[in-house]
Formats: sequence, structure tokens, C-alpha cells
Amino acid sequence: MSDDLLIDDPLTRKPWYARWFSRRPGSPLSGRGGHWSWRLVKWIAIVVVALAVFYYPIGMALTHKINDDPSFDAPQAPAGASQAVAVAAALMDREVNQTGWPANDPFFLPGWALDNMPNFQIGIRDAVKRFALELQDEIGRNRGTSSADPDLQIAAGAFNYPPDVWVWNTGSLMPTSSSEEQYRRGIKAMLSYNTRLAGGQAAFEKRADNLISALDKMGKDLGDRSEKTNQQIDNFSGSWIDLHADDVFYQNKGRLYADALILRDLGKDFADILKEKGAQPIWDRMVASLMEGAQLRPWIIINGRPDALMQPNHLASQGFYLIRARAQLEELNDVLIK
Repeated sequence: MSDDLLIDDPLTRKPWYARWFSRRPGSPLSGRGGHWSWRLVKWIAIVVVALAVFYYPIGMALTHKINDDPSFDAPQAPAGASQAVAVAAALMDREVNQTGWPANDPFFLPGWALDNMPNFQIGIRDAVKRFALELQDEIGRNRGTSSADPDLQIAAGAFNYPPDVWVWNTGSLMPTSSSEEQYRRGIKAMLSYNTRLAGGQAAFEKRADNLISALDKMGKDLGDRSEKTNQQIDNFSGSWIDLHADDVFYQNKGRLYADALILRDLGKDFADILKEKGAQPIWDRMVASLMEGAQLRPWIIINGRPDALMQPNHLASQGFYLIRARAQLEELNDVLIK
């Protein structure tokens, strides 16, 4: 390319790339009509830039929502039904049907560029998935060798579905079941189970050993989140820019938040057991620890050195609540075993 093409033409005021295209044989910008063709290209470029500058930022701002309302509650479950099941279904309904699920948005939707909101929602999904598994395997079975409840089987399988599946995925031209579609199946199944439970057609075994099992599994999941947090701190602490610290933080936040609400209402379902064991005060402290961890709202997630004077470590702060809640879960199990 010659040097004279690197500057604007003082006569036509076209930039060098327009001049270069107009000189190529058969170019849509050369000859008659070239002026209008060039205007079309210019307007296309303006539209592309406008989309990049305005569409994504504005769309992201309108889509982004992290609802960590500690007073969130489901409608009062009918007599005989489970309030914990009701709140788990209501949580997923709020995130999937009312808020929106950007974790599987394709690139042409602004939610594709979000990460904090999707990670928060995935944390909620993980907590509901764990609870659905406990219902299927323990609480929702009659004592002995009864088979798993069909609605709970559907719910456990649906909430185990990956959170990032859109209608079409890489490697296949055939449409598939989206994450939202599967989670709606899970919500519907949990509500169906609760309706049958209220009618005496399903099991919800309010035994201390079932509660101990549920707490033990939740505690292990919190331990797993604590270990992921520790790994992120060990590998990247001291850096002002850690592009994955917010992913860990918001997944923890969603998990703490959903666990707090589910356990809050599970305490209502097992109120007689907690009263009999004198475990209600410890239960309330455990739920409070989970919710306190979920309520941390730093503007920017910084993974600084834990002993830094000016550089905070938000993962370490959140990790404190993870560890405290897990310790209280273990304390509760000790009380319930006696």
C-alpha cells in the first residue's frame, strides 16, 4: 500500500480505506453509485459502533439484577405441605420466570456479557439441586425401602441440568431443551409434590436422622465452596485485578442466600424436632450466619492479601461466614444425634 493512501483525500474527504476499496476493480464503491454505496457502508459502521457502545452496556444494566432480599418468602404452604419445598420452588420461579436467566444467553443478547448475576443464580440453583436430592433420597421417602417419589425424581433430575444450555448449542443444528425449560419442569414437579403432600399422597418424613443427613450434605457442599474460595485466595491474592474472584464470590453468595432461606423454612417443617432437642437457638444462629454472608455487597470484588492494610480481600471476609455456618451445622448435628 502506497503512502498516499494513508491520509484522507483532501478533495473527496474519504479516508484511505474508502479510496483503496474504490480503486479495486468491481468494488461497490467505484464508479457510478459509489457515493451512495459508501454512505451505506458508513451507516452500517455507525450502527455497529452504536450497538457496541450502547446496546450491550444499556442492555446489561437493564438485565442485571441480584435479588438477595432476606425477607423473601413463598406463600404459606397448605396444612400438611412443606414450607421449605415451597420456598425452594418459589426461589427458582423468581430467578427463571420473573428475573430472567442470562447464564445461557447467546452472544447477541446483552445478558451474554454478564457474569456476576449468572453466578449468583447458579449458586441458588446448586442449593435447590442439593435440597431436591435430599428430598428424593431421604426426606421424601417412607421409612424402609420405599421407592423414590416420582415428582421428586423429576425435580432432582431437572435441577441437575447444566445452567448454560440455550435452544441451540455448538456442534448440533438440532434444537435442544434449554436450561429454563428444564428448571420449569423441576419447579412444576416440586409444586406437584407439595400438593400431593398436603393431600396425604406423598411422604415427608420428619425424623431427626433425615434432618441430620440433610444438614450433613449441605455442610459438605459449604465445605466445597470454602475450599474453592481458599484456592482462589492462595493462587491469586495480592492482585488488584483477579478476573475470577467475582465468579467465586457470587456463586458463594447465591449458595449462602438460598441455603439460608431453605434452612429457615426447613426449621419450620422440623419445628417439633428442634424443640424436642433444644436446638432452635443454634438453628437460628446458623441461618443468620448464612444470611450475613449472603448480604455482603462490595462494589468491586478484590482478592487482596488477607493481611493487607489498604487492599481488602472480600473472598476471605465471605469465607468467614462460610466456615462459621458450616461449624454451626456440625454443632446442630451433634445436638440432634443426642
